Amino acid sequence: MIDARRGIACAVAALALLAGARTASASYTLFESGQVRPLALAPDGSRLFAVNTPDNRLEIFAIDAGGSLTPAGSVPVGLEPVAVAARSDDEVWVVNHLSDSISVVDVSATPPRVVRTLLVGDEPRDIVFAGPARQRAFITTARRGQHLPAALGAQLTTPGTPRALVWVFDATALGDPLGGTPLHILELFGDTPRGLAASPDGTRVYAAVFHSGNQTTTIHEGAVCDDVLVNGVVAGPCLLSDGTLSPGGLPLPETNIDGIKRPETSLIVRYDQGSGRWEDPLGRDWSPVVRFNLPDHDVFAIDATANPPAQLAGAAGSFDSVGTVLFNLAVNPAHPSRVYVTNSEAFNEVRFEGPGVFGGSTVRGHLHEARITVLDGTSVTPRHLNKHLDYNTVPSPPGDAAKSLSTPTGMAVSSDGATLYVAAFGSGAVGVFDTAQLEADTFTPSAASHIALSAGGPSGLVLDEGRDRLYVLTRFDNAISVVDTDTASEIAHIAVHNPEPASVVAGRPFLYDAAFTSSNGEASCAVCHVFGDFDSLAWDLGNPDDPV
Repeated sequence: MIDARRGIACAVAALALLAGARTASASYTLFESGQVRPLALAPDGSRLFAVNTPDNRLEIFAIDAGGSLTPAGSVPVGLEPVAVAARSDDEVWVVNHLSDSISVVDVSATPPRVVRTLLVGDEPRDIVFAGPARQRAFITTARRGQHLPAALGAQLTTPGTPRALVWVFDATALGDPLGGTPLHILELFGDTPRGLAASPDGTRVYAAVFHSGNQTTTIHEGAVCDDVLVNGVVAGPCLLSDGTLSPGGLPLPETNIDGIKRPETSLIVRYDQGSGRWEDPLGRDWSPVVRFNLPDHDVFAIDATANPPAQLAGAAGSFDSVGTVLFNLAVNPAHPSRVYVTNSEAFNEVRFEGPGVFGGSTVRGHLHEARITVLDGTSVTPRHLNKHLDYNTVPSPPGDAAKSLSTPTGMAVSSDGATLYVAAFGSGAVGVFDTAQLEADTFTPSAASHIALSAGGPSGLVLDEGRDRLYVLTRFDNAISVVDTDTASEIAHIAVHNPEPASVVAGRPFLYDAAFTSSNGEASCAVCHVFGDFDSLAWDLGNPDDPV
């Protein structure tokens, strides 16, 4: 559960995380960039590449026959690297989130070094190679920033402007030596894309919008009928000054636990796909008041071989209602039409954060559900990872938290397509799923199906099937865990240099660790304050169960 005091603690923890960085070390500034693709294997399997986000470096490890890691190099790159991809055994590309750049690293040189810097759009997040001979680099960025071509323009106030960009470079012809020349920049109708995935044959690339939303909006207070009725009756419909018929006033309660009258406020409503109506928690239709359409295009499919690369036409080009916050994607190599998307689904249309004894509805412990959504053809099938939870029982029964996975991020799929590994950033564990059971929703949440890690914040992973190893980057302590997939156990843990003050390292779990901050193991401050930021949603977190 998260009660009112824990809600305040979330905000305090986030501020303390930043304040700690300033007071403990004057030379270190914390940005808390969310890692997207922090690990990559060399194509020949001889080396592991890892982003060292706080130290602005690419770390290189040699891998022996038994899967053990030995440090083999450390290369300064741009600021806040969050993703890495190997184009070949000798060339690695690093996405620098804060520098708005790509570092092309020659890892065969002695010592390894950056040989090219490409300048891209604002806050790049992920990279994959696809297209002809897999020589095209696809990079997600927002439609803004200092490197945005003038011909494209940010168009910050232009309605209907696609705001999600995917920059595409020809890796064999990078162009301008001072920053590179993109082959093409795709414009997708979303805002701020994050994760990418490529099909095994490189013909398709999938791009996901990060804060894609859940088709909720806010009804202005002036359009919500005033509480003219009393004695436990919700205000009925009223005629607005422009002649629009509003369906009513705020849902109950009309006073708090001490009998103090509530203020007149706005109301959050959600678009119902089945009925095509904007509905509040009482099921009332607010469509006459909401005079706009709010598309929910979440994941886009791109033809990586086209000249230039382009979004697929028609229904095949986008997937709707995948989730509210989308973290990462993975394609099943044995069934390339199936794409898995780690995400969370928010319930911000539900009011109040108290226990709900007096106030009725509440989001206590039920803010964002952790999910994996399966895309197959044109179908979109969400799977709740913690379907064992009864959100009406607070606190949750003992044992429930151990079965839960919170904030699912990076994924890896076995080559036969039968097993999916998912890093649970807020749980300090890797979830293991039978893909057939996940797709059919016949899996049973169980702690026995999790691989426990010695450190928290697993942000990404790569599978080394030839050695029966899984490598996992744990962001809380900036280290790499080596997992034996035969025994489903961690067998080694290798730290990399971390310049963060001790107060930041010790404070980070307060923001993310769902087992620490909730009884159900799913809810944490970070499910709404995503990577220390926001989820881009409005919430009504009043609490009628408390005095003013």
